[in-house]
Amino acid sequence: MRIIPPLTAVAVSALLFGLIMERDSLMAFARGEDASAGETETAATEAEVATEAEAISRVGVVALRSSARNIDNAVILRGQTRAMREVDVRAETSSTVISEPLRKGVAVNKGDILCELDPGTRPAALLEAEAHLKEAEARVPEAQARIAEAQARLHEAEINLTAASKLSEGGYASETRLAAAQATERAAHASIASGLSGLETTKAGIESARAEVAAAKKEMEHLVLKAPFAGLLESDTAEIGSLLQPGSLCATVIQLDTIKLVGFVPETQVSRVTLGSLAGARLATGQQVQGNVTFISRSADENTRTFEVEITVPNADLAIRDGQTAEIMIGAEGTKAHQLPQSALTLDNAGRLGVRIVNDDQTAGFVPVEMLRDTAEGVWLGGLPEEADVIVVGQDFVTAGVPVEATYRTLAEGSDQ
Repeated sequence: MRIIPPLTAVAVSALLFGLIMERDSLMAFARGEDASAGETETAATEAEVATEAEAISRVGVVALRSSARNIDNAVILRGQTRAMREVDVRAETSSTVISEPLRKGVAVNKGDILCELDPGTRPAALLEAEAHLKEAEARVPEAQARIAEAQARLHEAEINLTAASKLSEGGYASETRLAAAQATERAAHASIASGLSGLETTKAGIESARAEVAAAKKEMEHLVLKAPFAGLLESDTAEIGSLLQPGSLCATVIQLDTIKLVGFVPETQVSRVTLGSLAGARLATGQQVQGNVTFISRSADENTRTFEVEITVPNADLAIRDGQTAEIMIGAEGTKAHQLPQSALTLDNAGRLGVRIVNDDQTAGFVPVEMLRDTAEGVWLGGLPEEADVIVVGQDFVTAGVPVEATYRTLAEGSDQ
């Protein structure tokens, strides 16, 4: 066997290996260059390619550098306006109306007559009750005179009894005379008791007559129905000639110079509301009003588990009407929050509301947030750290841990997104 063919095959294989795998080194050798320099250049080229590949793999996003600021953390709820007072003036006796009606919308003062009823026989009944009272009072001197007479007889009987007792002891008076004196003395006592009883009966008659007079006068007062406070008529008063029974409506009066805003606070936020807190409201008409919290319910509504809150608001010009819808904002203790465009909000896989941020290692992260306030300039969010790079564009295309390439913009630019 010849040795030359195998050696030729090895040489050809080495040459092919050099041409294919070590081409850069061979070319450098042919040009008279250092082979190690070529290897360094190759390594640098490979590093650049790797860096470019890594940069290409990062997701481009737009972020906003945000800092937390102190804000008044208001409790926001919906409610409605309610008249400070509203009363249905109703009849307390039966009779027909004899006064001309007042029309709804008319302003009335406290004590103004709303409905006047026909007195009928009530004045005569009052005169009769007063006469009975005078008659009962006239019996008092007569009863007192009878008691005085009975007391005089008792005094005389006691003297006679003492004399009869002494004479009987000395044998100068009979037992019959002593018994008669004793009987007279007992009769005098009985007469006094009867007189006192008669006096008490007379006094009871006086009290009864006075009660009759008071009832008759009260019945007369029920004939005139007056406004309980200054306000406006919400309904016409009863028409002349109409019959009113006890409980029949004469008119409805409302007070609007001071008005209430009534809303219901969730049980999770009721502890943040305190009496006297400053509160404002925006009505459906766009009008803005301001007042203070004057009532917080201590008992929750059984169905909604919310607590009623009342805010008193001045309304001297009567511009606020009863029953208007109002968006109420009650001042509460301040807190730190970030103002961000609403478009920055997103949801994680668990359905939690939050924002995506750029971490220090240039990867995306997710932070759950609490929406504190929604304004035209953006939303105020709590739950973020003091400083945060919030992704405002592209947050829906990255998840936690994904490398990102962030471009930063100002709040004004971010709010346009």
